[in-house]
Amino acid sequence: MKQLILVRHAKSDWSTLSLSDFDRPLNERGKRDAPVMAQRLLDKKIKIDAFVSSPARRARKTASVFAKEYKRDKGDIIFIEDLYAAPPEIFYEVIDKFDDHFDSVAIFSHNPGITDFANSLSDTRINNIPTCGIFAVKACIEKWKDFKEADKEFWFVDYPKAGPD
Repeated sequence: MKQLILVRHAKSDWSTLSLSDFDRPLNERGKRDAPVMAQRLLDKKIKIDAFVSSPARRARKTASVFAKEYKRDKGDIIFIEDLYAAPPEIFYEVIDKFDDHFDSVAIFSHNPGITDFANSLSDTRINNIPTCGIFAVKACIEKWKDFKEADKEFWFVDYPKAGPD
């Protein structure tokens, strides 16, 4: 059984308009939401074996906050350039290359691609994964290369304004 946890980056700061989209940091709400959402996963006893992220600043910071809450070194985060502004097909290509020793992987990326990808995974549809929102599925496979064609089971969705269980 493999578990995929999609995390949209936390809320970004638009106050410095001269910054490129890639370089936008988290705003104060984003800095508050990221550890809260990571803790919700920990409270559900959800294990994460690997943290995979877009290298864009806001995704990178969100992933590092989650890694810290999981008591993992931010150096353990795998950065994949293609996850920045990725369409659904890129997510499948990235997943295809995951180490099969990882049973549960969290991917940190951006809209609209992350929502489009989430909607390709199961019959469960979401209009928009909010910032720092999480969409998770399970697949009864042993190898990540089988993920795309496998039947996936919707696991859960959560986001900051949903409040704790």
